[in-house]
Amino acid sequence: MARIHAFGDDALGDHDAVGLADALRAGAVSRAEVIEAAIARAETVDPALNGLAYRAYDRARASAARGGFFAGVPTFVKDNADVAGMPTMDGTDAWTPRPAPADGDFARAYLGTGLVALGKTQLSEFGFSASAEHPRLGAVRNPWDTDHTAGASSSGSGAFVAAGVVPIAHANDGGGSIRIPAACNGLVGLKPTRGRLPLDRQMRQMPLRIVANGVVTRSVRDTAAFYREMELLYRNPKLPAIGDVTGPGRRRLRIAVTTESIAREAGPQVREATMKTAALLEGLGHQVTEIANPIPSSFINDFLQYWSLLAFALVRGGKRTFGPSFDPDRLDNLTRGLERVAARNLHRMPLVIARLSRIRRITAQLGHRYDVLLMPTLADVTPRIGHLDPTADYRQIIDRLIDWVAFTPLQNITGDPAISLPLGTSDDGLPLGAMFSATQGNDRVLLELAFELEQASPFPRIQD
Repeated sequence: MARIHAFGDDALGDHDAVGLADALRAGAVSRAEVIEAAIARAETVDPALNGLAYRAYDRARASAARGGFFAGVPTFVKDNADVAGMPTMDGTDAWTPRPAPADGDFARAYLGTGLVALGKTQLSEFGFSASAEHPRLGAVRNPWDTDHTAGASSSGSGAFVAAGVVPIAHANDGGGSIRIPAACNGLVGLKPTRGRLPLDRQMRQMPLRIVANGVVTRSVRDTAAFYREMELLYRNPKLPAIGDVTGPGRRRLRIAVTTESIAREAGPQVREATMKTAALLEGLGHQVTEIANPIPSSFINDFLQYWSLLAFALVRGGKRTFGPSFDPDRLDNLTRGLERVAARNLHRMPLVIARLSRIRRITAQLGHRYDVLLMPTLADVTPRIGHLDPTADYRQIIDRLIDWVAFTPLQNITGDPAISLPLGTSDDGLPLGAMFSATQGNDRVLLELAFELEQASPFPRIQD
């Protein structure tokens, strides 16, 4: 078991993002010291983790100091969001890189909090797989054990935050890609309510807006502070404000728990960890009830059909979107397999989208009886590199994806918020995630509960 991290006695120390922001404001460390420490850490661990997609170190060093709560705190942006002057390659090498002419809508707000981007982090090709193992770009590895995946699609961000390179990094989630790397790497990952944070234009054009931007962090207070600060820059008036969440809520919650996914029952280690979390919640005074999964089995095929439509649009519109150098022959087997599935089923898409749109009624009804739903983030322990090899036969890849990523896609379709917390550990010492979801707009409830659980069961630290 090869555990890799970069924590040490430098300007970053063991600080989370809030602690580092406080140290910068107090003058205990300087902006230049912090940036150089993060660069050194990235260069130390990246040969083992392979999380970097693009280095922008000189730009970070030379950038003017900006205001904002996180002023001077180093970060990375996932390589599917536009940042001015940096290429956006979406986890592939199927076209010639070209710098984005301007910040996308998300990066403009994200960097407006004062965060300093050191570059971009790697993802699976177009974010389609739950493991980033590109045939030419290489695999992104888990810092807890480099024989295992760091999860995806926000794999590079998850690996770097867990390894101590930066305390906070951008992630986004179209089928679990904030929550999956959070679970694999022992982090906090909140997929917010649909519309809570801005999206770049390409993601806004989806028939169903399943993607949500967010971050992965090592502490609940970092995630809460991030949403508080983003709310000052981007406020959706259709949603209740999250506000300043600084600790547990007082209200005792009605919590439903299930370890039964739409595809199958969770593996034994995952089920045991989930039920231990349920017992912890009961000990804290919450009312916990075990239920059967209420989502119809047709959801699996419908989500896969919609997922394939995204691949179809990207592949068929590749030259228009990415330029004349786009070469579909360089795409991996998963992307091309999804595109073929969509091509055979385009006539079914209107009905698929209609059925998926109705799924929210089920979770809304569940929300009348329960405040929060607890499920595993993933159906089994984190697999080794190679289990989700994107050069394998398409049927093998998709069957293994459906088997492992059996819980997270639900909230992408409903738009409900969901958070993964590192509340379990597998037999071989890898983190396991517990996922909590609520109905639309109730992100604050999840953050308050996360604070309570973090205090009751402190999260494991890789440096320990």
